[in-house]
Order: sequence, then structure tokens, then C-alpha cells
Amino acid sequence: MQMTIGKLAKQAEVTIETIRYYQRIGMLNEPAKAQGSYRLYPPDAIGRIRFVKRAQQAGFTLKEIAELLSFDGTHCSDVQKITEQKCRQIETQIKDLTALRTVLVSLVNRCQTDASTGRCTLIDALSNEMDIKS
Repeated sequence: MQMTIGKLAKQAEVTIETIRYYQRIGMLNEPAKAQGSYRLYPPDAIGRIRFVKRAQQAGFTLKEIAELLSFDGTHCSDVQKITEQKCRQIETQIKDLTALRTVLVSLVNRCQTDASTGRCTLIDALSNEMDIKS
């Protein structure tokens, strides 16, 4: 059963603006207006929107999701390659975030050990070109 954009948004658990945005970027087809001047969406639009939202939650960008959707459930090896690439990218992000956390912990530790100086060593470290990694 076809539905209006409001009903589609409710069924897919997104906003109307999300649907319009997906249409603008080509992620979702915009149906022609029916006689009553409302656009009526097919039931499979719900699944497509939910797929996009789940893929975003899994870390895929909209560009990557568009590529996944272009395979239409075929080309499993291509989907696997994209997913493996995403896993490598996430691993790199984890390493970068771990290194960043190490730097921040070091800065906090400096703050705690240099508290008697009357100056905030964390602010000084971020304000100056001093080595903040140690």
C-alpha cells in the first residue's frame, strides 16, 4: 500500500526532512505527484530508508551507502571489499583515537603534578608549541 511522505517518515522512523534530503542526493526516488497532489511512496521505500540508517550506524558514509545500494543485492565480493575497507578505516581511527587519548591523559597528569605553579599547564601546553606527547 502506497503512503504519503508523513506516513513513510513515521514507518521508517525518520523525519520528513531526512526523506527529502535522501531524495535530493539521489538516495531515494521521489515519486511523481498523484491526482490529489500528494506524492505516494511504495512500501519498499521503508526498507531502503532503514537500510541507509543502519548502514550509517555501521559507520558507512552516504557516498559509501550509495555505492552499496548500486549493487542491488548482487556483487557480494564488491560489497565485501567495501566493508573490508571500512574495517581498515575504523582500525586506523581507533589507533588515532587511542594516541589522542594518551596525549590527553598525559596533559591531565601534568596538570595534577604541576598544580602548585599557579598556572594551568594544560592551557600552557595547548597554547605553546611545546611537546605535548610526553
